Amino acid sequence: MGTWDVGPFDNDSAADWCGDLHDAAPKRRPALIRKALKGAAGRAKYLDSDEAVEAIAAAAIVASQRSGVPITSPYAPDFLLEGGRVEVDDELAALAVRALDRVVGEDSEWLELWEESGSSPEAVAVIEGIRGALGSR
Repeated sequence: MGTWDVGPFDNDSAADWCGDLHDAAPKRRPALIRKALKGAAGRAKYLDSDEAVEAIAAAAIVASQRSGVPITSPYAPDFLLEGGRVEVDDELAALAVRALDRVVGEDSEWLELWEESGSSPEAVAVIEGIRGALGSR
């Protein structure tokens, strides 16, 4: 996986997932976000980094839609960068929180990779920021 920064869209897997989300029909986008979040939140065993980064990107999108803070990363879905929106509800926000908790929990390859790089405090701070935005309205 190519990673160039700690942001929620700053790696190949998240950028690819965002491209797929952009290409999806607008009515399908909430289901794709839910699928990415469930992939992490529902994982009882070892959480693969690719699943984790998709969940982080999905959670960042949910947080943005709830908080009104625009996404500015050039790697985010283009429809959001162009001012588009996606419908998110309280249930999706709660799922996003559970997914983020799983990403920074035990048996998470994402966390292990950041710890090995020595940058886990910065990466975890990004997760905490997204988590905080999920609670705001």
